[in-house]
Amino acid sequence: MPVAKSALGLASAKEREVLRCEHCALVQFRTSNSMCRRCHKPLDVEEAPTPIEVIAVSESPASNLDAGLRVAAQVKDIRKARHLSQRQLASRMQVPRTYISKIENGKAIPTLGSLERLASALEVDICQLVRDGRSQREEEMAEIFADPFLAELAQYLPKLEALQRSLLMNQVRERARESMRDLSVIKRRTA
Repeated sequence: MPVAKSALGLASAKEREVLRCEHCALVQFRTSNSMCRRCHKPLDVEEAPTPIEVIAVSESPASNLDAGLRVAAQVKDIRKARHLSQRQLASRMQVPRTYISKIENGKAIPTLGSLERLASALEVDICQLVRDGRSQREEEMAEIFADPFLAELAQYLPKLEALQRSLLMNQVRERARESMRDLSVIKRRTA
């Protein structure tokens, strides 16, 4: 019997999770309370300190489902644009990572209080999380037409033939790629 116990002990040691504390950078095994051994801060937030209010999608299936899916798409897009993982966003909000996953998959619709915390964690205005596709397009169009060059160019687009429009769009895409490459090089140099 002692052999079986030691074999179980080795198996459990192999399964232990190794983590790095984001605050003090100490590499360590996960503790039973998920707190850092050195700075005593959470290694990651898996369990919320306070219960989370979740509104069920089934209350008004048509309107809540559409609203939930819009919020889900916005949260996911903004989170990815900010280069945040679900775990990092959850840590900023002090909620479990699974709650962020449920929001992004449309399985949970956040309350107004949660939306405020979510907007704060993503560093955006709460309106960006709840706007619909049409208002988003209108805002983007307003931003585009605010640039005098693009506003002037937009006048000529309907007059172009399909081939000319395609050539113009390819040129614009190539310039945008070059700009993104230049920005990434600058970011790497400054980092």
